[in-house]
Amino acid sequence: MPLQNTFKALSDPTRREILALLRDGKMSAGEIASKFDMTQATISHHLSILKKADLIIEDKQWKYIYYELNISVFEEIMMWRSQFNIKKGGF
Repeated sequence: MPLQNTFKALSDPTRREILALLRDGKMSAGEIASKFDMTQATISHHLSILKKADLIIEDKQWKYIYYELNISVFEEIMMWRSQFNIKKGGF
């Protein structure tokens, strides 16, 4: 997935907060929604954007869908970012 889609998904504070919630492991959409003062439809929209950017993976178990971080995408972001480690005082 192109990095511009990743950064666009990360530009929203609600989506960043959802990702922070998922650091501790899988959560259902209902569990995620219970942490916000938003409708289930709004949370589903945010989850859809995160999924399209490959930042999260969904795991269907029975009638529930659980979401978790896609660690490989975060590793890719960190590798990209590491090229900009510039020492203070110059190049």
